[in-house]
Amino acid sequence: MAISTKSKSQPVETPSYVRTPAWRFLASLPVDRKLYRYDIAGSIAHAEMLGAVGIITKDEAGAIVRSLRSIYSEAEAGNFPWRDDLEDVHTNIESRLTQVLGPLGAKVHTARSRNDQIALDERLYLREAICATQNEVLQLQLTLLSIAEKHLETLMPGYTHLQRAQPVTLAHHLLAHFWRLSRDHARLSDCYERANASPLGAGALAGSTLPIDPARTADRLGFRTVFENSLDAVSDRDYFAEFLFDLCLLSVHLSSIGEELVVWSSQEFGFVKPTPELGSGSSLMPQKRNPDVAELTRAKAGRVEGDLVSLITTLKSLPLSYNRDLQEDKTVVFDAVANVLETLQALQRALPAIEFDERRMADAAEDKRMLATDLAEFLVARGMPFREAHEAVATYVSKCDGNVDEKSLIEFDPRFADDAASILDIRSSLNRRRTHGGPAPEAVKLQLTRAQNMIGLERYSQSKHMECIEIVDNLLKEVPK
Repeated sequence: MAISTKSKSQPVETPSYVRTPAWRFLASLPVDRKLYRYDIAGSIAHAEMLGAVGIITKDEAGAIVRSLRSIYSEAEAGNFPWRDDLEDVHTNIESRLTQVLGPLGAKVHTARSRNDQIALDERLYLREAICATQNEVLQLQLTLLSIAEKHLETLMPGYTHLQRAQPVTLAHHLLAHFWRLSRDHARLSDCYERANASPLGAGALAGSTLPIDPARTADRLGFRTVFENSLDAVSDRDYFAEFLFDLCLLSVHLSSIGEELVVWSSQEFGFVKPTPELGSGSSLMPQKRNPDVAELTRAKAGRVEGDLVSLITTLKSLPLSYNRDLQEDKTVVFDAVANVLETLQALQRALPAIEFDERRMADAAEDKRMLATDLAEFLVARGMPFREAHEAVATYVSKCDGNVDEKSLIEFDPRFADDAASILDIRSSLNRRRTHGGPAPEAVKLQLTRAQNMIGLERYSQSKHMECIEIVDNLLKEVPK
């Protein structure tokens, strides 16, 4: 149904419930107008339900739905006449509908409150935000896998406390980040499942005396279930709090990647060569190229942490049910989503372009002091208690001033005579670490297989989530029969 020029010129009075001298302070439109897509989809499902149960006629429901779809097209094209004095996205869309349909448009709000309306919009938004985030996480995981597959044999030191600890490979190190991201992906799926319940029908806080069918609207919008308690439905923001925690922990994991890139690209480490994809140059010093992407990755984590703290503080001690404080929930969520998506995309561009200095990494891995645990375990295998072996090897390493070699080792303990050369070979040491999840190339190959299998599971999970998004798309664009 096209919106006529005549209908656009019809004046619409500002609803009494939003008239107040404080309207500028109360307005949420600059933030929540971003939710128009979900607000219109929810209104379509609600109008269809009103018609199905006989609260309005089917013809009335059809007219409302057709006009809502036209309004959606208008908003998508950037032609929607947003009015700042109407406070929020809900009132703008309802007023526009009334402008188009007259009194019939006002029937769309039957048995509904802005309280359950915004809770619905947020959950619909959240489903799509989770899908978008999971997709970017998956792409970064694939990037890490691709790099890891090329570096199965690339030696490097493993670190604890940023001190050289034991030899690993670059592939093993990168896969550690892969598994962190895999947990992030799983947490987002869990959040999705808990959030995938419709609050529509809860009204302001106590449902409705009219014979509404909340299950019908829930099904129409692709929700797994419907609310159990109307008070909880309109006051609950657990889904946003959980989502922000998931984004916060994800950003912390990304900041760890960022920190390592900063350290590895320093001249002191030299594991990563300068590349334009990682950052820009200095405005003063021609010789420098800074790891800007990695540094901003660290900083963005602090931004997202702040968003989480802000929301949790807002929710603290709120009485049931709805309170206007909840209006402040969206700003921090939108901010966190934008920053996390930007960071994920930036790392996806930077990581494939990175060139590792394999010789520098191998030289660092040749530090024989990293084999101290191997020496202790050699003695343990011959009957010595581990604590005694640990103390003995610690004394040996300190006395030889870090110059671990075959001669001094045999002098330290003759039992090493037959195996000293093998024990002090870094690659042999690495190959011995082939237990499950270990850094030996043999074990890392199996780990890569498990990682590929995990990617398959994540793809399937995302495809199921996308089905709900397609339901909303179809609802907004469906051509009525």
